[in-house]
Amino acid sequence: MKFPRTTLILILLALGLGSFVYFHEIKAATQREEIKEQKQQIFSFAEDDVQALTVKTKKLTLNLERNNQSSNSKWLIKSPISEPANDAIVSYLMDLLVKGKSERTLATPANQLGEFALEQPQATINIILKNKQNHQLILGKKNFNGSLLYAQADPVSKPDGNINVLLVSTDFENAVNRELSEWKEPVDNIKSTPLPTTLPLPTPTNTK
Repeated sequence: MKFPRTTLILILLALGLGSFVYFHEIKAATQREEIKEQKQQIFSFAEDDVQALTVKTKKLTLNLERNNQSSNSKWLIKSPISEPANDAIVSYLMDLLVKGKSERTLATPANQLGEFALEQPQATINIILKNKQNHQLILGKKNFNGSLLYAQADPVSKPDGNINVLLVSTDFENAVNRELSEWKEPVDNIKSTPLPTTLPLPTPTNTK
């Protein structure tokens, strides 16, 4: 049976349109779902599991340790100075480490890590847990549109020689790139002098 030329053209157009819909809608939706499924927790420990942190940036290496002796300050700076830490600042970083997720994971050859600024990172965070386990997060540069940050968590080569590069929130960059003064416990330098409970009466002057 022969189809008329016009009918054959319409059939080919319909097939072409169907292919277009499949590749641009159905397949794209599947890829979006795969990317969504790739979002995963960076680390699996809890905040209370962490005993110590070392934050190393290009300007500063800071050692923090949980304060188990006092309820006033949860964290102590051990070096480069020794004094209580700013709990709010440390808690902000801890929250990112505990709850932070990787938006996407890229399997990358080890010799290409320099493209993500991971060989000479902007910051490295070393984490020591109470059970003596160690974890590490390396922060590289931002991605092409500046919305995410390239990173490595507990870097190790896979059997194929590749290394997983994560895309994480830029909040990590804001959390670690701080001056030493910001890590220190804030001190209120304004000390008010209490008023006396009773005001002295004026001394009468003798008049003649």
